Amino acid sequence: MDLSFALHDAQMEVFTDPTRFKVVSAGRRFGKSYLSAVTLLVEGLKETNTYGYKLGPERVVYYVAPTFNQAKDIIWKMMKELGQGAIESTLENTGVIRLINGREIHIKGSDRPDSLRGVGLSYVVLDEYASMKPATWEEILRPTLTDVKAGALFIGTPAGKNHFYKLFKSAEKNPNLKSWSFESIDNPFLPKEEIEEARDTMSKAVFLQEYKASFSVQGGSTLNPELMKETSEPSEGSFYMAVDPAGYQEVAASARSAFSHLDECAVAVVKVSDRGWWVADIIHGRWGVRETALKILRTAQQYQPLSVGIEKGSLKNALMPYLQDYMAKLNTFPRIEEVTHGGQKKVERIVWALQGRLEHGRLTFNEDKDWEAVYEQMSDFPNPLAHDDLLDALAYIDQVGDAIYHQEVIIDDPYADILDEVAGF
Repeated sequence: MDLSFALHDAQMEVFTDPTRFKVVSAGRRFGKSYLSAVTLLVEGLKETNTYGYKLGPERVVYYVAPTFNQAKDIIWKMMKELGQGAIESTLENTGVIRLINGREIHIKGSDRPDSLRGVGLSYVVLDEYASMKPATWEEILRPTLTDVKAGALFIGTPAGKNHFYKLFKSAEKNPNLKSWSFESIDNPFLPKEEIEEARDTMSKAVFLQEYKASFSVQGGSTLNPELMKETSEPSEGSFYMAVDPAGYQEVAASARSAFSHLDECAVAVVKVSDRGWWVADIIHGRWGVRETALKILRTAQQYQPLSVGIEKGSLKNALMPYLQDYMAKLNTFPRIEEVTHGGQKKVERIVWALQGRLEHGRLTFNEDKDWEAVYEQMSDFPNPLAHDDLLDALAYIDQVGDAIYHQEVIIDDPYADILDEVAGF
């Protein structure tokens, strides 16, 4: 038997990883089907799995797609070509491949749940898992893997923050599960000019999902990211800053598996005028409390805001001593204001502050910055599984940013002594 496979580096990274359950989010033409086919053949030919369990002929390998016809279209021909020399026979109608060791690979559709029951599995590949019902895995397939600690590969292109996203993120706290995210360009055999052409001809949302494997492109009905406009800095207006402190890095020091579930700190910098808001920058990341304080003050040094709003609460209280310390060291003393939710739910507050401005062109963005993170958060909003830290910080500008309306003051008395044209004295 002579089998020859040519996996590129990203595929090989997944294939050789020993983790029991693998989750791969990948862009179109990454090579998901090829990786699946190689995995199926190798798993089907094993006599013993990673955990030392012997695998007899009764142990079946499954390839599951959303429908049986889709499964046949995706993998059947490729399996037969790659498996030449290891395949004893094939059953076209039922999608069964018998290998030379007596074990079988079954092609299945998740739309026929009853056909997935009653078989002891040694491995399963779930392709386009985002398009399947979660019960396919949780109630039907997962129990069949228990007695021999069989593994699984979940692979597909995202379709928003659904059950596939939840599984992808759960790898952060489950040592038996590992996740990868690959863009189409991670396939070195895919011409780069094809990807650039797709970028130029597709909507940004579709391109992010299909080619960059982004989970954040299914929403946008409340805050439509397609309305985002990038412009140069307006001459009029004054800068304001707003901070959503979120969770500090130190919070996760004793529970690092939960770290990546923490929200990010976000510092929004906006130039406010009677024409609207121009977002100069939104600095964000997971920082310690000291680093957060320093970033706030360095940003204040750069933009000289009239005030800095910080969300009320224990995180602000933890931040203030470090801010005061750094103020003295940096000789920078911005005006700090406390901002609150004001009895509103977060979603309502963000909608109130941003939706109208966005739809009427009164919320524009610095053309010299990358706004992909804001685009993705707008696309998700208000999905409870998604982050909205950048939007939260931006919305707080509504509480600190006052537009100054300049207008000509007409004085009838030619002998009046004008002391303040704005006030009219």
